[in-house]
Amino acid sequence: MVSIRKASLSDVETIAQFQEAMAQETENMTLHPVTIRSGIQAILEDHAKGQYFLATDEAGALGSLLITYEWSDWRNSTVFWIQSVYVKPENRRKGIYKMLYEHVKALASGRPDVAGIRLYVDRTNTNAQKTYASLGMNGEHYQVFEWMKC
Repeated sequence: MVSIRKASLSDVETIAQFQEAMAQETENMTLHPVTIRSGIQAILEDHAKGQYFLATDEAGALGSLLITYEWSDWRNSTVFWIQSVYVKPENRRKGIYKMLYEHVKALASGRPDVAGIRLYVDRTNTNAQKTYASLGMNGEHYQVFEWMKC
């Protein structure tokens, strides 16, 4: 049986492996091992930065996602941003992401200080876009622009 739980410090290595695999798979990028592990640990030690959630079963972790927070002055409330989504290849198309998403949506729905959920997705990741659309999300409103130092 699959369950969703908040990640703890003991999950750093699992989440790091997921993120390394995701970066390689989606962007052909190799993450710096010390940096990604330090970044994950920073979030797990300071929930003001965000929260990781893991989908697990008796065999271990199946997938994970991170939520971070954006303050919306228009709504006078917080928006959850879903980031760093990863589901092991052998567990895809089995509803694992849907369970993670529904967990986050229930958290957002139960809090009057949270206006909603957003995420960004690579334009070429059409499988993920189909999954997000099937859950009632849409990409019709905003286009994300960015500037990153690295």
